Amino acid sequence: MKTIFCSAEQWAQEQFGGVKLGDRRRTSRLVKVAGRLAAHPSGTLPGALARWNELKGAYRLFSNRHVSYSPIMQEHCQQTLRECCQPGEYLLIEDRSCLDYSAHRATEGLGRIGNDRGAGFLLHTTLVVRVEEQSAAAPLQVLGLLGQSCWARKGTSARAKKERWRQRLSRPRESERWAEALGRLPKAPELVQWIYVADRESDIYEVFERCAAAGVDFIVRAQFARALAQEDRSVFEAVKMQPAIGQFELGLRTRGEVPARTAKLQVRVRRVRLRGVWRPGGNRPDQELNVVEIREETQGKPIHWVLLTSLPCETLEQARRIAARYARRWLIEEYHKALKSGANVEASQLESAQGLQSLLGILAVAAVRLLNMKLWASIQPQQKIEPQTVGAEELNLLTAEFGEPTGGWTYGNTLVAIARMGGFLARKNDGSPGWITIWRGWQRLNLMAQGVRALLSKKDPLSCG
Repeated sequence: MKTIFCSAEQWAQEQFGGVKLGDRRRTSRLVKVAGRLAAHPSGTLPGALARWNELKGAYRLFSNRHVSYSPIMQEHCQQTLRECCQPGEYLLIEDRSCLDYSAHRATEGLGRIGNDRGAGFLLHTTLVVRVEEQSAAAPLQVLGLLGQSCWARKGTSARAKKERWRQRLSRPRESERWAEALGRLPKAPELVQWIYVADRESDIYEVFERCAAAGVDFIVRAQFARALAQEDRSVFEAVKMQPAIGQFELGLRTRGEVPARTAKLQVRVRRVRLRGVWRPGGNRPDQELNVVEIREETQGKPIHWVLLTSLPCETLEQARRIAARYARRWLIEEYHKALKSGANVEASQLESAQGLQSLLGILAVAAVRLLNMKLWASIQPQQKIEPQTVGAEELNLLTAEFGEPTGGWTYGNTLVAIARMGGFLARKNDGSPGWITIWRGWQRLNLMAQGVRALLSKKDPLSCG
């Protein structure tokens, strides 16, 4: 929790103080810039750095050839790796997004995105989430990024369409980034379980191989009707023919205009052997894994997941646990939303790809902080909060504004009060506060507390001492 509600300067020092940029002065400048961006998350340097000498120093930092995205991210990723080696269960959630800089016509080094009419970067993220309790609906805490890659796609899509599939498999491919971050993991320590979670884009044979090599379990949503090694049917057909082993209910979050709801899901499971695929050099060996079909029998747009997994699924409770873990995949989408809408990563007007990516190295870590603010109260909402967790002045200001809650300040009601400072109305049917109002409220509260501390530190001019 210390990385969430500490000051922006403390957070910046913790996350970037150990970054190696070839000169301690560059690292010192990086920490200062990161602190300003955390305190004023506008995504632009002028919006965060009011003084011209600080702004000029930041521009000089991001134009330096020794300052780049990878070393800025490295310290944070190492911290995340150390934390996820502590006893516990961890979800390694992976997904891809794009950063759109199409309106920045002066920026050099961008690549094609979307329908090839846009310009920007592709972003591939591995987010580490700790499951706090051993239950299917366990609360979560985002630890950080195990890895993140950002690149500009060059060439044209027309060239790719002319390639034959054997030619495509013989050259480096973007699909090779899936599960690539697992190569950084050591041998799994005792009492540690890592579970790789990803959507249909990661239904790639090499993903299964990499998970096995790294000692990582996986839950991957199936995309392809993969052939079975000893049966004349696909993986979809095989699990569909199985009798249901039971039903369970699963709470689903709000998505777009679809409100949060509890879905009644039917489960089928099957152990299968997938036929090995061809790769340059020959056929790969067959893969044994479990298939779990989760189907909702209802009208409209029902849930239908076919999940490929290495986890046991012989019982209904085991299958329910797999579905609940996969249902947490939305956190990676929320992270990318925090990066774009909260940290405003696409708002920067830097005119080089190197500069934009270096700035991304800071904002990518800041987005983890934003996301954790939303999840913070779900871990231990009723536990009483210590004043130093938020800050004595901050807690006094919340008390002065809203009054002390019956039973005192807890993790849950403190977070709601902070969100109210940012515009959250906290009406009966409003649900939980979003990360944008939480972040906005925390910035306002932090600024007010800084003013209080500044006044208290000044000597009373009317005193005689």
